[in-house]
Amino acid sequence: MPPSSAQSALLVLADGTSYKGWSFGASGTAIGEVVFNTGITGYQEVLTDPSYCGQIVTFTYPELGNTGVNLEDEESNRPQVRGAIARNISSRPSNWRSTQSLPDYLKQHNIPGIYGIDTRSLTRRLRSAGAMNGAISTEILDPAELLKKVQEAPSMAGLNLVQEVSTQTVYEWSAPTESSWEFSPGVESNDGEPLTVVAIDFGIKRNILRRLAAYGCRVIVVPANTPPEEILKHNPDGIFLSNGPGDPAAVTEGIETTKALLESQKPVFGICMGHQILGLSMGADTFKLKFGHRGLNQPAGLKQRVEITSQNHGFAIDADSLSSDVEITHLNLNDRTVAGLRHKSLPFFSVQYHPEASPGPHDADYLFEHFVEQMRSHRQN
Repeated sequence: MPPSSAQSALLVLADGTSYKGWSFGASGTAIGEVVFNTGITGYQEVLTDPSYCGQIVTFTYPELGNTGVNLEDEESNRPQVRGAIARNISSRPSNWRSTQSLPDYLKQHNIPGIYGIDTRSLTRRLRSAGAMNGAISTEILDPAELLKKVQEAPSMAGLNLVQEVSTQTVYEWSAPTESSWEFSPGVESNDGEPLTVVAIDFGIKRNILRRLAAYGCRVIVVPANTPPEEILKHNPDGIFLSNGPGDPAAVTEGIETTKALLESQKPVFGICMGHQILGLSMGADTFKLKFGHRGLNQPAGLKQRVEITSQNHGFAIDADSLSSDVEITHLNLNDRTVAGLRHKSLPFFSVQYHPEASPGPHDADYLFEHFVEQMRSHRQN
C-alpha cells in the first residue's frame, strides 16, 4: 500500500479508459504512446533506451525499483521514456551496485510515473485494442479533461523522433564490454589492425557500442543527418545502422543516406530501426504492429535454429514487399513477422532484435562476429 503522503495520479488512454493510482518520480503531466514491456529485469536499461523516446512504458513485472539504479546500467545519458507505469514500487533499493532509488532517479530527470494500478488489466487492453496514446498526470485528475490532452497528441505512425535522440556531434567510442561482464569467447581472437565502423546514430544504445569495441572495432558515431559523403570520408570498413524511436518510414533522410551508402557495397549491419531503414532503402515497406514486441524472451528463427531475443519495436517490414535479391533470415516465431534479412549477393544484413542483450539473452551476439568477418573479407578483397 502507498504511504498516506502519496500523491494521487491519473492515467488516461485515448479510448477513454482511465486508471487511478499514485505518483512516483516527478510531478506533472506526460503524454505519449502507451506500450508494455514483458521483461522481468533490466528496467533501467529500458528506461534509458532511446528507442522508447515518445512512449510511456508499462512494466508487466509486478514490482519495480528493488535494485535501484546506477550509472553503469544506463543505455544513454538520461531516461528517454515520457513516463513509467508499474504495479508496485520499491523506494528503498537493496543492491550493492545501487547509487539511487528509482523514484528519485525519475524525479531528478523530470519523468512522471504512476503505480498502484492494475497493470494486468492495462496490458490486456493494450493487447486487444493496440498500443495507443495516453497521459499520466498529477495535475489533471479529471479523466475527461486529461482525455482532451491525449486526443491532441500526434499518432506514433508518421512520427520522426530520431533528431530528439541522435548525437549532435561526431565522436569515437572505444570502451569495450567490461571484463567482468564479457560473455563471448569470440572477442579474444580478433587481432591485427582495427576495423573502422561508422555507426549512424538513430538512437544508439551504449552496450551496442561496447560490443562493437569488444570485437576489436574502431567505432565512429555520427549524427543521423550526416551526409553519405561525410560518412565515407572516414573510410569505414563497415557501416552500422542503430536502433531508434518512432516510425522508420518517416526517417526519410536516413533512408536516402543508406541508399547512397549501399552503392559503396561496404558491409552494412542494422538492428531494430536500422533493420527497418535497411529494408526501406532496398525498396521494402514497413507497417505499424498492433502492440509491438517489447520484452526479453521473443523467439526468432527460420529453420533448425531458434534464438531467444530482446526486442523493442512497434513497426515491422512487410515480407511481401521485399525484392527478389533480399531474403528473410529470421522470423518472429510468435507472429511470423520479419525479424532478420540479408542481401543475397552483397554484404548487407539486419535483425529486428537487440543482439547486444542489454537487457536480455546472449543468443544473438554472434551477429557482431559475423559483421567483423564480413568487414575483414571486404578489406582483403
